[in-house]
Amino acid sequence: MRKALVITVLSMLSFTVYAQNLQLHFDPRHGLHSEDFQRNYLTATFEMFKPDKWGSTFMFVDLDFNRSRGNIGLAYLEIARDIKIGKSPIMAHVEFNGGLASWGTIPNAYLAGGSYATTLGKANLSSYLAYKYHAFERVSNDVQWTVIWGVNLLNDKVTLSGFLDIWTENKDRTHETNSNKKKVVLLTEPQFWYNVTPNLSFGTEIEISSNFLPDAQGKDKAFVNPTIGAKWNF
Repeated sequence: MRKALVITVLSMLSFTVYAQNLQLHFDPRHGLHSEDFQRNYLTATFEMFKPDKWGSTFMFVDLDFNRSRGNIGLAYLEIARDIKIGKSPIMAHVEFNGGLASWGTIPNAYLAGGSYATTLGKANLSSYLAYKYHAFERVSNDVQWTVIWGVNLLNDKVTLSGFLDIWTENKDRTHETNSNKKKVVLLTEPQFWYNVTPNLSFGTEIEISSNFLPDAQGKDKAFVNPTIGAKWNF
């Protein structure tokens, strides 16, 4: 669960300057990939977006209740800032990613680059290209390209939103080998929401990834993991 609502929030800026939401997703990945994932679980996500005269700030926190008896096994944070550069349509983009999991620390990532936002019909689009520093045991200097989209349809009863991330990182995160080989990671999470009221929505998020999650043998693999979700807009 990541930045999938940023552009949806941007489309609301004509009547608000601050938005936040809470999502709860049931993730049936064990039922879909029983050999690779030990259990189904719930994920709670809190998202916040706040524009100001200097740019905008976006952040989210994920909590995965993926341990025995529904205990929290992962906490993950992303916070990003877009900064206006005079009258340029390109804004400076800085970002931090990191967290904790039951198996240890999720290595921090620091990003710096440029972002651009536009509209295409009713759809809001945003993209950024950034240098990405992975704080692995063996530091990885990389690049990430992100596209974010959002559109409201049918008199705002349906919302389509999501993001696509493509980045590079070291295959060897430690010093076990002398290899400098990179891998390309793809992660996209389109969301589909039916808005019962302006505050309450039901829908799904479909996590599609390649080289992002390992299988039961620890090898990189492609996965498709849909969820069943509810969202409350504050």
